Amino acid sequence: MADIPLKIADPYLIEQDMNSYSDEDRSVWSELVHRRMADLEQWACHEYLDGYKLIGLRDDEIPNLTEVARRLEPRTRWATTPVSGFLPHGAFFEMLAARKFPTSTKLRSRQSIDYTPEPDIFHDVFGHVPMHAHKIFADFLQHYGAVCATVDDMEVLEKLGRLFWFTVEFGVIRQDGKIKIYGSGVISSHGECHSVLDGSCQIHDFNLAEVLATPVKVDEIQKTLFAIESFDQIYEAMHQAEKQLLVSQPTI
Repeated sequence: MADIPLKIADPYLIEQDMNSYSDEDRSVWSELVHRRMADLEQWACHEYLDGYKLIGLRDDEIPNLTEVARRLEPRTRWATTPVSGFLPHGAFFEMLAARKFPTSTKLRSRQSIDYTPEPDIFHDVFGHVPMHAHKIFADFLQHYGAVCATVDDMEVLEKLGRLFWFTVEFGVIRQDGKIKIYGSGVISSHGECHSVLDGSCQIHDFNLAEVLATPVKVDEIQKTLFAIESFDQIYEAMHQAEKQLLVSQPTI
């Protein structure tokens, strides 16, 4: 597959400098991974754990994005692509459509180890990228970006953003008779994960109409999440949402 040149996102692309990470950064990375894997070995979905191994993540080494992309590309044609920080939505969607995941190279400080509002390499790579090794999830994410890149209506984008939020960011799945986690916000956050595990968060069966009608809350622990039965379900939900919300738009 030919590499798709980026136009809107191009000004935000950077190079990762592996020499910029200090011993303190490596210590923070190690602590973050150890803390989360204590939960994830039991409560992350199989697909996340398989992807974690495939992309070669380690607790003693901050990821080299070029190496992660080298492992990922043959599997699903996705790449971890370093960016300078937050992207405008057009640049974000363009990158997803091109199977280039916008990835921060910065790592949170020890003072912000529990939470950082800024994008960082722990949330982006540890939280998101293992799922990009799963073909159905990877195709869903690419199609989401391709559809959103064609949309100018902010109300439609807001509704599609709810689908992204309750899957890519805060998705859970029924697996082995339990609720398992796959969304990056639950994977990377001790507080969000334990809210699910201890029953503080209500788990509804995934229903597209309810998901599209549920406002996103970015500044609090999630109170309601939606459990899928398989990743085919979100792939199909994206196509259903496209038909419902973009009736006047050309089909992708």
